[in-house]
Amino acid sequence: MFDVQGGAQIFLAAVSDTQWALLCTEFGFDDLASDPRLGSNNARVAARHWMLPRLRERFAHFTADELARRFDAIGLPYAPITRPQDLFDDPHLLATGGLAPVTVPADASAAGQTFDTRMALLPLTLDGQRLPVRLPPPALGAQTAALLRELGYGDEQIVALHAAQVIGLPAEEA
Repeated sequence: MFDVQGGAQIFLAAVSDTQWALLCTEFGFDDLASDPRLGSNNARVAARHWMLPRLRERFAHFTADELARRFDAIGLPYAPITRPQDLFDDPHLLATGGLAPVTVPADASAAGQTFDTRMALLPLTLDGQRLPVRLPPPALGAQTAALLRELGYGDEQIVALHAAQVIGLPAEEA
């Protein structure tokens, strides 16, 4: 991860010898490209303790947008480091269908009412398809009693835990 202009952060990677050469050429890092201590990926891993501070210093003068544009142009992996709320506008998630609609129950929201939103899906595909949302977020305590029963608790014990405010239960189960 690299801290860059404007206080932004970005993940940048060059994980093969070919990618390292592309990075060095793109950014004019001739000294690093010709350094025999960095001649292979294994050597670069061993040199991280001194190499990464140098790269951080050099990349600090760029904006995250410029680094992303240049890494994208030469096919190197990168990802801006963002806040969770920034995912709603993430170009990659929007372009690839990486956001799914979900309904948040009223008792799980600071608003105290049910609301519809979107959440990021796992970055996995099976047979070319993204894994969908299996279940929406449950109401608070929705499966508590069932889980406790699976663990061997009886109904009287569950009622006692609820009465002692150790667990929460939905109104219909309380």
